[in-house]
Amino acid sequence: MKHSFFALISRMRYIGRWGLMRNSLPENIQEHSHMVAVIAHSLAVIGRDIYGKNCNPEKCAAAALYHDASEILTGDLPTPIKYHNEAIQTSYKEIERNACLRLLSFLPDELKASYEPLLVQADPDICAYVKAADKLSAYIKCIEERKAGNNEFISAEAQILEVLRNNPLPEVEYFMASFIPSFELTLDELGAMN
Repeated sequence: MKHSFFALISRMRYIGRWGLMRNSLPENIQEHSHMVAVIAHSLAVIGRDIYGKNCNPEKCAAAALYHDASEILTGDLPTPIKYHNEAIQTSYKEIERNACLRLLSFLPDELKASYEPLLVQADPDICAYVKAADKLSAYIKCIEERKAGNNEFISAEAQILEVLRNNPLPEVEYFMASFIPSFELTLDELGAMN
């Protein structure tokens, strides 16, 4: 029997993000998921190595790679709609969960148990790192758009910054202080930093 799970996953590159906004630098959910995985991994490493927490960076990275996989079936619902009210949020979370369960059905039975925690994440610590990484990735996108001369993202940048400042994870504050300023630099400035 042939299974189409990975053929569907490869279609993440066709799902655009920030659909209601003019983008100078288009981004798809495959690109976004890679950056979220890199950041989630780093947050867990910071948690483990700086704050002495019992974190698993590899599990965080893997969960982040799949955190938007449901959008293969649902598309990317714009944030103003997704978070308009609690009823829509609750309904959309259920739609996302059902989409992830549907994606699992495209795997051989022998692999479903290994992929279910990646698609239907239940571990609150991993969820917290992935959610924080998702916001950090969005914030970086806003910085990049502003640097490209696109003022469309100014309001989003301020809103996301406020959310990040209120995040209870010290890892987020550490990442913001240590790594975010570099995103404001040019390539030449990045090379001259050390």
